[in-house]
Parts: sequence; structure tokens; C-alpha cells
Amino acid sequence: MSKKASIGVTGLAVMGRNLARNLARHGHTVALHNRSDQRTKDLVEQFGDEGDFIPAYSAQEFVDALERPRQVVIMVKAGAPTDAVIEEFAPLLEKGDVIVDAGNAHFADTRRREAALREKGLHFVGTGVSGGEEGALLGPSIMPGGSAESYKTLGPLFEDISAKVDGEPCCTHIGEDGAGHFVKMVHNGIEYADMQLIAESFDLLRHAGGYSPAEIADVFRTWNTGRLDSYLIEITAQVLAHTDGATGKPFVDIVADQAEQKGTGRWTVQIGLDLGVPISGIAEAVFARSLSGSSELRSSARGLGGPVRTPLTGAALDTFADDVEQALYASKVVAYAQGFNQIQAGGAEYGWDIDLGKVASIWRGGCIIRAKFLNDITAAYAEELALPTQLTSGGFRKAVEDAQDSWRSVISTAVRLGIPTPGFSTALAYYDGLRADRLPAALVQGQRDYFGAHTYRRTDRDGSFHTAWATDDRPETAS
Repeated sequence: MSKKASIGVTGLAVMGRNLARNLARHGHTVALHNRSDQRTKDLVEQFGDEGDFIPAYSAQEFVDALERPRQVVIMVKAGAPTDAVIEEFAPLLEKGDVIVDAGNAHFADTRRREAALREKGLHFVGTGVSGGEEGALLGPSIMPGGSAESYKTLGPLFEDISAKVDGEPCCTHIGEDGAGHFVKMVHNGIEYADMQLIAESFDLLRHAGGYSPAEIADVFRTWNTGRLDSYLIEITAQVLAHTDGATGKPFVDIVADQAEQKGTGRWTVQIGLDLGVPISGIAEAVFARSLSGSSELRSSARGLGGPVRTPLTGAALDTFADDVEQALYASKVVAYAQGFNQIQAGGAEYGWDIDLGKVASIWRGGCIIRAKFLNDITAAYAEELALPTQLTSGGFRKAVEDAQDSWRSVISTAVRLGIPTPGFSTALAYYDGLRADRLPAALVQGQRDYFGAHTYRRTDRDGSFHTAWATDDRPETAS
């Protein structure tokens, strides 16, 4: 075969097909392979005019169609299916070749696979891809991990097909082994939090403000012209403005209030616990989805007492939408700050040198959480590379401090009317916890020492101490 492909894609469901088309549209010759030959044939028949494709109908034919170093992109379901494809192709590849997993794999699986394939002389690149099927075709945000050597050949292709913001590609080498999938996992966790905060804003405007879905859509359109300008705010306005064709009712009123999830949000929370990083905003978003899906539990509790939701009137109503915008922005700052803290902690734990400013930069386009807001985060890390939290950055600090009165007022209104706002409330609690001179954890230390002799630390001298609580004079000993 004289003609060779610069890259190949195996697994041609929607995401794989669109990624292959994106590569071809940018002038790269793409080898195609799928377990079902028909899917390969269909892609060539329908989109063959978009670029150069080399269809292959066996693993060996697919590998033979690739130029060295071979670059094989796997686009199949995470878990066992990914392992099965690796086991099929790895024996056919040679030292220096690259296998890319562009699915939503758990980063721990990616680390395991990378180590095993490295022993065989192969590069394994776990790559986060965000933007959905549209992003895969038109330009996603791409987060490759793996070795620096593999990025030398793979990076230019991915940068070429990624989204662009101010001429810069939304793609960068994140770090070794599982770093790319780790960052994509946290991206999805932040996405959960962002969506929950937006949903709470809708709920507040609907039940405290008395707005109709169409009126709330107008509010979101206005917000999308300012500092909340983002893909999620944009599509929220479109969803809220949509009328159901069958009933004539607002679309949002005929959809079941049970949000589903695929698992990346749960992974983020689980790893946050493992790392000891307080990502309460992401956790509450995950739990809110879980609660929404607990239909029997919710059904059994619907008769519980609570306040009547009487919409606001007068001056309180006049400023309410602006107050919600302030609360949403401040809570959003907290959620992103927590997510970036988790990435920082993951880098320290697993030995990844992750540039947080670059992460913010490549999330500005292509991905689901793309937003104007990320320009400010990028700038914050450019100004202070070791920024401990975005909440102490000058611009964010002032914005959140300015939002405090509205933030607290909105949550107070929600509590008074019995409107659940776990995202807003936990964000404010986190903020107040950070800024507190002292926390009640001092009492917790005493409790732990009392029942379990776990010791405690003092403020006036170094070391660990234990009080003999069972004795009358309760002497203290150092350990």
C-alpha cells in the first residue's frame, strides 16, 4: 500500500466518526476501523468527500495503513472494551508507536495501561476530549496525557483540530501517564457543579421570583452578555425558551425532574475524598442528581411540612434577578476554585507538573464549560503561578466580596421559602470556612482525643498531646 495515514481511528460511533472527520477536514489522511465493517463503509460513503480516508477491515490492515510512528486512536466504551481493543492492537504495533485512548476512562486505568505498554516500548496516551459530538467534529478541547515524546508527533495533529481562542489551540500536553484523563475528570466535575448552580438559579427565579420559563430565558440571555457569558448559560436560555410541541407547555415543565449521570462526577468526588481536597460544590451537585433520581424516597417524603412558597413582591422582587446573578457568579468562582485545587493536589500526589493556567486556557473553547470567565482564571495564574485559590486573586476576590450581600440574601430567601439550594449554600459555607479566623474543628480535635486518644495539636507549642480524660485532674502528656 503506497498511501499511508498519519493517524487512525478505531471505534466509529458518533464521537469516533466525528473525530475522524475533523482530522480529515484538516488535511490529515485517516485510517478507519470498526468492529462492524458496515460502520466503516457508511462513514466513507457519507463523508468520503471531506478528506482522505483509508478504510480497513481487519486490525492488521488498519495497522499496515499507518505511517511510523503509528498513532492509533481508540474511541470505544471505557473499561473492558478499551482493554479488549488494546489487547487486539498492541501485539501488531512496534516500539515507539502510540495508542491513544480518547474516551472517558478512569485515570487510574490509564496509569495502569500506560505502565504496561511502556514496558513493551509503546506509548499510551490517555486523552480527555470535551465538547460532545459537535465539538469532536468542529473543534474540541483536548487534554492529552502520556509521555512528552509521544506529544511531539501527536500534539501537532490534536492542536490542529482543536478549538481555537484568540488563535491559540485548546490543546496542551497535560502531564505524564493519567494526567490528561484526571484533568478531564475534574472538568466534568466542575461541569456538574456549574449545571447545578444554573438549575438552582432557575428554581429561585421560578418559585421565589414568580417568573415564567420564557421570562427566565430572557434573564439568562441578558446574563450571557456579561461576565457569565458561557456555553452553559447560552443553552440554558434556549432550553427554557422551548415550548413542547405535543402539549404547548414549556418544555422544562414536561420533562421528568430526575437528572442522570454517567459517573465522572462521582469519580471526581471519590478522588477528592482520597486526596483530602474539599470539593463540596461538586459533591453537592452529584448528590443533588442522586436525590432527584431517588423517586421512591422523594415520593414518601412529599407530605413533610414546610413553608408556603409565596413569590416576592415590591422592592425585593425588583432586585431579585440581579441578586441571583451575584449569587450564581460567586458560587461559580468557588466551584472552579475547588476544581483547580483538586487538579493541583492530584499533580502533587501523582507527580504531574500541571500548568493550571494552561488548563484554564484550553477550557476557554470547545469544551462544555467554555466561558468568558476562564479568561480571568487564565490571567490569574499568569500573574501568580502558585495561586493557592482563585478566591484570593485580586479580581475574583473583589467580585466575590461585592457579591456577598446578594449571595447571603438569596440563600436566606431560599431557606425562608423552602427552596433547596445545596450548590449556593455549600459554596457560601466553603467561603466562610476559608475566611474564618478559627473553625470548630478545635472542638472536634478534643472529641476525638476524648473517645479515641487520637491526640490533638496546640496553638502555643509544637507536638501532639493527649489528655487523660478519665482521671479527675486530667493531666496532659506530649507524644
